[in-house]
Amino acid sequence: VSQILWLGDGIEGDDTDGHIDDITRFVNQNTVVTAVEKNSADPNHAILENNLKRLRAMTLVDGRPLNIIELPMPPRIEREGQRLPASHANFYITNHSVLLPVFGGASDEAAKGILTDLFPTRTIVSIDCRELIWGLGAFHCLTQQQPAKQAKG
Repeated sequence: VSQILWLGDGIEGDDTDGHIDDITRFVNQNTVVTAVEKNSADPNHAILENNLKRLRAMTLVDGRPLNIIELPMPPRIEREGQRLPASHANFYITNHSVLLPVFGGASDEAAKGILTDLFPTRTIVSIDCRELIWGLGAFHCLTQQQPAKQAKG
């Protein structure tokens, strides 16, 4: 590793203290897509604005700035009084498609359009994750862990 790019806090409702897959994702060697919340009254606004400022100050190893694409946050989703960490950034890239978590709001189509532009050779597949997010993650979260083999004793 020759460089680490470090962001601040994660979104409200995230039980991981800010796993990157809910906030910002590299989509190629010099481009990141990053979640932004335009509603200044939403607690995620300040968190994501701070991360955006950090990204704007960062450079790649060769000194070039990052190409930063803003990705809107979905509407607030709560269940049993708990805010859930709904984020379009929790997409999963396959060989031929991108699985995009959507949440039934106006941001769904905007997120699909952004990812369509960023992944022109892949089909963007929008999948409603309003039930899945109750598990505190979406597609990218689901693909990250594998159970360890149980040791024979």
